[in-house]
Amino acid sequence: MQKQCCLHCTTSVLIIVIIILQRSLLLKEALLLHKLWCLIFQLLLPTATQYTSKALLSFSTRSLTQLTSPLPHTRTHPARVVSSPHPNWRSNWPLTMNLCLCPHPSVKITELNLTADLSFQPTAGLLFEVHNSSITVNFQRRILYWFFYDEGPINASAEGVNIHTALDLAKDEFGRLKISNVTCGASIAKMRAKFGGTLGYWTPYLNKTFPHHICPSLNHAALVLINQLLETIPVRAEVDKYVGIDYSLLSDPVVTGTSLDMDFRGMFYDLQNEKDTLVNYAVNPVVREYDRMIYLALSEYFFDSGLYSYFKGGVFRMHISNDRMPKDLEMLLRTTYFGAIMMLNPALMEAPISLELEVTSAPTSTIKTSGASVAVHSGVRVLALPPGKAPVQLSSMTMESKFNAKVSMRGKRLSIHLDLRRFKIFSNQSALESLALIPLQAPLKTMLQITVVPLINNYTKRGVRIPLPDGIDFIEEVVEYHNGYIIVGANLHFRSGLKELIERKQSVNGK
Repeated sequence: MQKQCCLHCTTSVLIIVIIILQRSLLLKEALLLHKLWCLIFQLLLPTATQYTSKALLSFSTRSLTQLTSPLPHTRTHPARVVSSPHPNWRSNWPLTMNLCLCPHPSVKITELNLTADLSFQPTAGLLFEVHNSSITVNFQRRILYWFFYDEGPINASAEGVNIHTALDLAKDEFGRLKISNVTCGASIAKMRAKFGGTLGYWTPYLNKTFPHHICPSLNHAALVLINQLLETIPVRAEVDKYVGIDYSLLSDPVVTGTSLDMDFRGMFYDLQNEKDTLVNYAVNPVVREYDRMIYLALSEYFFDSGLYSYFKGGVFRMHISNDRMPKDLEMLLRTTYFGAIMMLNPALMEAPISLELEVTSAPTSTIKTSGASVAVHSGVRVLALPPGKAPVQLSSMTMESKFNAKVSMRGKRLSIHLDLRRFKIFSNQSALESLALIPLQAPLKTMLQITVVPLINNYTKRGVRIPLPDGIDFIEEVVEYHNGYIIVGANLHFRSGLKELIERKQSVNGK
């Protein structure tokens, strides 16, 4: 309903604003024309982004059926959006509302019949059409231009309104989505605008000029205002002080009759050495579902590049000692290495025992239909810490562990929860010592589950932001696991309308 109201008000108010502008009777209202057309694009933007790639994000045409969430500054009259790939909106009812974009804040739409189609246009982009629509509106005007002052009522109506707009989508030089071209055609079969007061004699002339102003205004809204908003979507950003992420598009969007796909890089990188990245050998994700508004597909490369970047950044190192060392584990380590301690220095018997863990190679992820897992190979050193002296190594081990990984989406952030599944340790010195380490398997696994894994999950639960505009979040997420990639299906929640986002950006740039 909110979308209906925005589009209905745009059509009616735009008629009056252009009539007044034709004779240069308003100055500040000259900017209103472009803002009014931004309301139309509140219908376009949510379905104008469907991503595809090694990390893949996909929007379906059925996303249009979900666009009924209230938006700020829109009307709250009930409405229904027809559930079809090419939804139509029709309405014919009286309403009174306040509209800040009008020359006067009180506008009354006495009759409205609007039929609009929004669809994907193969090989191009989006197609927005208004067919044989009509509207009747009236409000009070007040005009002050130098020494000229005029006020009075305006009664305007239009019949047989037809607008055909095709938006071509492409990527810019930075890998962002942009509207590269707008093809527009507009016609009005019959239009009447009656001015009361001084301007009444201009009515016949102004009625003929209005249709010629629709497409230039729409072109400006798309090529300038919408593109300015798309420029705010981050395609390369820092995740934390160690790594960044690259969401830049690899190619122009691919449009089919049911979806709009964009192939983006989906790659992490080390902030200290951005050129040191993995080669991508992962399978390409494939999205075959269209029940939800958006589908985000992420290949194993997406996760492997993140693990590789953190490994290169030196994050996977940990020192467990003192209060972080469980007392029963410390006692077991002291007993296990009693002979080594006595041979090295009997005075070390009372020294605290510590563990030093360091990942020796970049962890790797595996995604199957049964779930996702992460394999980690680490080196473990057992150290004695005599007071005031350098640490003394008692032994070194190799640790192989496998974690189950559960992927989830909250808002605009993708997060991972890890759970230790398998754990093995081997001695780096002899097979005989490996046998002696068997009693340490269970205590070390418990120590990892209690001490290490919670620290990792506390970090990974912060998540990574997915590139959507401000004011749009994921809701009703569902995660599906496939061989080599995962797919997150979700609907979209709009906290702000497109008009609010554009005005917010303009206010920030104006400061």
